[in-house]
Amino acid sequence: MQFVRKMLKNEKGATAIEYGLIAALIAVAAIGAMTSLGGNLKNTFNSVSDNLDQ
Repeated sequence: MQFVRKMLKNEKGATAIEYGLIAALIAVAAIGAMTSLGGNLKNTFNSVSDNLDQ
């Protein structure tokens, strides 16, 4: 019976899963931001390059 109580009180696994989900959410947000920023940066450099060619 004590073993079952210990298992129910053990929250280490749940905490690890929560940290994993938070890390995954941060990674998805970072990838989205970098993708958007990369596109804008590409457009900026292309614009500068075009203006230098003229």
